[in-house]
Amino acid sequence: MLTELKREAFEANLALPVHGLVHLNFGNASALDRRRGIFAIKPSGVAYRVLRAADMVLVDLEGRTVEGRLRASSDTPTHAVLYRAFAQVGGVVHTHSVHAAAFAQAGRPIPLLGTTHADFFRGPVPVTRELTRREIAGAYEIETGRVIAATFRRLDPEQVPGVLVSRHGPFAWGPTAATAVENAVALELCARLAAATLQLRPRLGSFPAPLLDRHFDRKHGANAYYGQRQP
Repeated sequence: MLTELKREAFEANLALPVHGLVHLNFGNASALDRRRGIFAIKPSGVAYRVLRAADMVLVDLEGRTVEGRLRASSDTPTHAVLYRAFAQVGGVVHTHSVHAAAFAQAGRPIPLLGTTHADFFRGPVPVTRELTRREIAGAYEIETGRVIAATFRRLDPEQVPGVLVSRHGPFAWGPTAATAVENAVALELCARLAAATLQLRPRLGSFPAPLLDRHFDRKHGANAYYGQRQP
């Protein structure tokens, strides 16, 4: 079972450069076995072109290495905080994808401007507050997870499966690692579309709530009808 968990994390990590979400080694994905309280994550600094499923590091929900000959990603403590904070999440992805990272660096949420966004996020993709000097100097990666969790005190992480960490970059998640990758792809696409739209029409009005509800619910609602039914 844990071999399959490593495989799930490995495939999610390999998907990131395929989708153009990472440059150099700036990115990582993890997959969680919640029953066991263990997740698999990319090892730190290992190039994607040489990465193997066996290289994935197994970590518990406190961020302690359970199995693996390599050092786990430096972002492992952030993933651990998110898994503890968001009970329905089974996969987490972090990238520095260009357009989403640009919004993060600007400290701006990705606004809801069209149906592409509404298909994946029930509202703007939020941006966290900036970390304090004390947080940066202390347990930085843990504090990054905490500031994300704090941003979602009044938001549903299942309806808005992504966030921008101010001055840093995007995180996305989902019930599986593969879904987390899909949400990371969507987040970058929404950021790219928003940047282009705001250049064309800087004062575009708010997105109609009925259109948001229709598009989000037809994919994610109780009576969703997008796609094919599972056998």
